[in-house]
Amino acid sequence: MGNREDLLAGARRCLEEKGWARTTVRDISAASGGVSMAAIGYHFGSREALLNAALIEAIDEWGTRLGRTLASFGKSGGSDEDSAAGGAGSTPAERYEAMWAAIIESFSTDRTLWLATLEALIQAEHSADLRRYLAGGQAQGRRGLAAILRGTPEDEVDDATARTLGAAHMALFTGVLTQWLTDPDQAPGAAEIVSGLRELTGIVNDTGAGGS
Repeated sequence: MGNREDLLAGARRCLEEKGWARTTVRDISAASGGVSMAAIGYHFGSREALLNAALIEAIDEWGTRLGRTLASFGKSGGSDEDSAAGGAGSTPAERYEAMWAAIIESFSTDRTLWLATLEALIQAEHSADLRRYLAGGQAQGRRGLAAILRGTPEDEVDDATARTLGAAHMALFTGVLTQWLTDPDQAPGAAEIVSGLRELTGIVNDTGAGGS
């Protein structure tokens, strides 16, 4: 690899091991195999720009991997596991619970990347480029989640569905993520999330005695 690629690889290691705020130029230089600190400015302009590029690269790879995993639980598909775990012969509810189990597993296996992503939300306040990237990722995520839940291609998901079904599920996704990153011992499991959603659905659907 050249110096640019070495710096990206080093920055990614630093993001995973130290996080955004604690990573210094010297850390990146050491993690990249001794590439000079001056090379950071030459290739990327600044430490922040390098960390932005490394984070975006990592999120793209992780997003592709997670997207493939979640798509296997879509309405029209099914994983290779048995029906109780969301296989092809399972019910939509079973597949949905299995999808949450896969998401929660990612919270553990990719914990450092999830933490870096949350850090990026804070850093985006000071970087228009990073903010645009994250905003675009959110828009794509809303549409992608809606497509998975509906079992339809993304290009068939209209804006209203993305901004309702997709946005609501992304809000749930982010909320569960923060609970798992903060206190995994007390965070809800897949079955608890599904049970909670059933109760919430009952509340939303109950118009009450004075309802129309």
